[in-house]
Amino acid sequence: MNGRYAVIMAGGKGERFWPLSTSKHPKQLLALVGDKPLIAQAVDRLEGLVPPENIFVVTNAELVDATREAAPLLPPENIVGEPIGRDTAAAVACGGALVKAKDEKGVFSVLTADQVMGDLDVFSATLKEGMDLAEQNDILVTIGIEPTFPSTGFGYIESGEVFQSAEGVEFRKAVRFVEKPDETAAREYLSTGNFYWNSGMFIWSVPALEKSFSAHCPQMAELMEKLTDYAKDGKMIEGMALTYPSLGKISVDYALMEKADNIVMACGTFAWDDVGSWPALESHFPQDEAGNTKIGNVETLNADGNIVLSKDRLTAVIGVKDLIVVQAEGVTLVCPKDRAQDIKQMVLALREKGEYTELL
Repeated sequence: MNGRYAVIMAGGKGERFWPLSTSKHPKQLLALVGDKPLIAQAVDRLEGLVPPENIFVVTNAELVDATREAAPLLPPENIVGEPIGRDTAAAVACGGALVKAKDEKGVFSVLTADQVMGDLDVFSATLKEGMDLAEQNDILVTIGIEPTFPSTGFGYIESGEVFQSAEGVEFRKAVRFVEKPDETAAREYLSTGNFYWNSGMFIWSVPALEKSFSAHCPQMAELMEKLTDYAKDGKMIEGMALTYPSLGKISVDYALMEKADNIVMACGTFAWDDVGSWPALESHFPQDEAGNTKIGNVETLNADGNIVLSKDRLTAVIGVKDLIVVQAEGVTLVCPKDRAQDIKQMVLALREKGEYTELL
């Protein structure tokens, strides 16, 4: 379909999945769930909605070759690498420039490379109707996920009155974005029925994005304008090298979504998981009778509720409970499940020591 595009953001480091995920081979390039890398699954989900030549991937410069290998359906030139990470607003501006260079009125979705979806027919309908809506209105569409439990790990979107319903997909006006709550607030959000998880997926037209950047984040409007000129000349990499060093870091939520007053939220009712840390794997793999999730060469004895992944060698776990045990890439990790978020802190601490760079 002409005029429809997608930008997949794939620059994450996946540090919470260390040691399996490393800076040279982060989680979007791994087949963590399913038999294809997560980035390839993200491309496959767009079949019938966006042709491969209209799908762009924004990753970091060091991962371009590996990403091209993991997503062979895409033209190699559609996968571009940022010279330095400047958070999601810059990645969106970069993607917007790539789309605008091909189509000044193009409508595009912004997706991430490291999420897992179910109910793909519902996901496709949500994306299609969202693109139709974004084509017809000066709006920014975001996708909220109907929450299934009071999560403290996601940001939330408060939704208001119904904007439109189409093909079984309900769109509501977005009232506000809120940061990750504590458990009490999360339970309150859930009880209202008006709060949705912030999926980090968006849909808009090139003109609507430019207008919003100009109003709320002029630096990104300028970046998108400059990069469009470079993209038209086939010099995107040179353009990014020149423009990125002077940019400040800012997320698209801070740059646009928390400021704009023309945001419409699609009510996402498809299965969704951002696969944020090791405990997320429990919902994607079978457990044994003791509740252990075992991936690879693993044996357990009198052990309960553990997540154990062992790559290339046997890992035996005896008499322990609710641990994450990972043997991969020359590293052994042992961590309580309820401390899974601290794995990122360990990676940062090791990086500061400077002794294990080849393992990070």
